[in-house]
Amino acid sequence: DTGPDLRIAVFAENGVETALANLGGLIGGASVVPINFHLTAEEVAYILSDSGARMVFLGPETAERGLEAAALAGIDQVIGWRCEIPGLKSWSEWLAASSPEEPDTSIPPRPNLLYTSGTTGRPKGTHLPPTMFAGGDTVEAHLQNLKLNPLAALGPHLVVGPMYHTGPLSGARLLAAGAPSVILTKFDPENTLKTIAEYKTASTIMVPTHFVRLLALDEATKAKYDTSSMVQVSHTGAKCPVDIKRAMIEWWGPLFIDAYGASEVGTTCMITSAEWLEHPGSVGRSVPPFTAQILDDDGKPLPPNTEGKLYFEDATGRGVVYHNDPEKSAAAHIAPGVFTLGEIAYMDADGYVYITDRFSDMIVSGGVNIYPAEAEQVLIDHPQILDVACIGIPHPVMGEELKAMVILKDDAENAQADEVIAFCRDRLSHYKCPRSVDFVEDLGRNTMGKINKRKLRAPFWEGHQS
Repeated sequence: DTGPDLRIAVFAENGVETALANLGGLIGGASVVPINFHLTAEEVAYILSDSGARMVFLGPETAERGLEAAALAGIDQVIGWRCEIPGLKSWSEWLAASSPEEPDTSIPPRPNLLYTSGTTGRPKGTHLPPTMFAGGDTVEAHLQNLKLNPLAALGPHLVVGPMYHTGPLSGARLLAAGAPSVILTKFDPENTLKTIAEYKTASTIMVPTHFVRLLALDEATKAKYDTSSMVQVSHTGAKCPVDIKRAMIEWWGPLFIDAYGASEVGTTCMITSAEWLEHPGSVGRSVPPFTAQILDDDGKPLPPNTEGKLYFEDATGRGVVYHNDPEKSAAAHIAPGVFTLGEIAYMDADGYVYITDRFSDMIVSGGVNIYPAEAEQVLIDHPQILDVACIGIPHPVMGEELKAMVILKDDAENAQADEVIAFCRDRLSHYKCPRSVDFVEDLGRNTMGKINKRKLRAPFWEGHQS
């Protein structure tokens, strides 16, 4: 049984059953909690308890952790597929025992409850209203309106990201709209090209990390597969480096749409490829019901092309709502319906927004504010650098100094820290450049392409006040 009083959790790797469990919750009027399938049992148990879920769906890769988490959270309705473990009810048997009656679609559609990636702190639950995808006061009306989604008319939709994120979950909603979806169990760059060519997929949603890995393929591999069926690629998550996006446009054509936003509110800004080529680096202009504002530390509007804190005014008055955390919800607002996602940005005279950093990433060195993203944007253009993150580390005199954590390309030779620093100093004010460089194998980007800089900083701040 589903219905408006039930919240279900889906803790499973990508697959048809994962999509169907999410879709079933939507049609049945239940609230769905998609959970990151990389989490530990203890982390999942926290989400299950915090969300109030009463039923959990598991895949073969998550079954053991999921059962442990369910036990910790006191949940006994645990359903799984393609595995047999004591305590786990079979998906096929559960379906066979279900009522043949059609669900009541006259009830209002329930919001998903998503837990954010936690790159700025402990994971936070946030309600994702169905109206972010389509209108409708009832489940039936919502399903009908989903069919009007332009993506549904383009052709097969390719799901490449994990289905605990908003974008990949669109694959389930497009199934509800009658559009075919091709679901990858995990992202592999060559297999993605092969799948596009084989199934003639027309749309997908990616993050910049996907673009980087696709572009890293050799030219012979790229040339093997026909990607001309693609009509639209939306990208979200982390901000896309200018050179990466330009390279993708040159390869696939001007079919990319940047949908900037967050799980808390959905898309707040959008920009097409044609617009982006005129405004490279921008995440676009705000879209209804949101209006972008750049404010100073006192909450006063700043003139065009002046860096400040990025806020959005929500015409619905809703703003950001965190589950079971009214204090955190209030902290995101400076006025009713006027909220921030924590970004530093500026807006040009035409209303295009350019993200430069996050509040939490800013460091203070000798009393001067430094935004690490500026150095990162310079260093990513270094011919031997594949990926980079800049963080603040302790300095005995200045308080903090900037350190670059660098991943080199496979063919990089004899890269030196001094040369990397000099490259940056040749292109940026010296005080904004790193004073040291660590060469690393991994920056810990999550599946949305975001880096947990708090985790990168932590070892350097042991024994210091951060």
